[in-house]
Amino acid sequence: MKINGNTIFITGGGSGIGRGLAEALHKQGNQIIISGRRQGHLDEVTAANPGMQSIQLDVEDPASIQAAAKDLIQKFPKLNVLINNAGIMKIDQAENVVDDAVMSSVITTNLMGSIRMTSALIEHLKAQPEAAIAYVTSGLAFVPMAASATYSATKAALHSYAMSQRFQLRGTKVRVLEIAPPYVQTELLGDFSKADSRAMPLNAYIEETIDILGSDADEILVKQVGFLRNNPGPNEFELFEKFNHMMSGNPHE
Repeated sequence: MKINGNTIFITGGGSGIGRGLAEALHKQGNQIIISGRRQGHLDEVTAANPGMQSIQLDVEDPASIQAAAKDLIQKFPKLNVLINNAGIMKIDQAENVVDDAVMSSVITTNLMGSIRMTSALIEHLKAQPEAAIAYVTSGLAFVPMAASATYSATKAALHSYAMSQRFQLRGTKVRVLEIAPPYVQTELLGDFSKADSRAMPLNAYIEETIDILGSDADEILVKQVGFLRNNPGPNEFELFEKFNHMMSGNPHE
């Protein structure tokens, strides 16, 4: 996609990958608007990046999404890029009784929130001279992490949705992109993942991602996620087992 001169709305832009993308794209000469539930985080990011704007948004709440979309269209009529980044990851126990509240929250935030946000802005985006919708999925969309089964399932569903929407929007001025990160050092799993040496440093991930984002690729895949993206197929279970034993801390089990 065109890497500058856009008006870009990023959900979940107050921390982690969302903040990293927001700051990198801000430096490229784009008007950036970030959103999230925690106003303090949003204020911190906008204060550090003069000219960046923010709105408070709860992607679990359909009314909040509709209100945000209306506000965005009114205040930023040139809005032409939506990056659906907001997401939560919870460790769950698929072998035990599922916590219904946790399951519902993860599905509503990661999957339904992205679909609803896109739906609320889709007609506005279609009216722009050039537009893009990006979904931040995960390498776990292709090889699930068993310890976070619901999260992995939402990312696989979002990958599927992005493919369908890309097909439906063929021939229009709206591109549909998928940004699928590997394991990155962010706050997604708290302090543990920020310090995990197995995870890709956030700055390195953002730098490589921005380079690919400026290309014609529909899937924004850094080298470190390639082995997960290329795995699905008749023999995918072998890598799935090895990957999950490694992530569980028992690589030789």
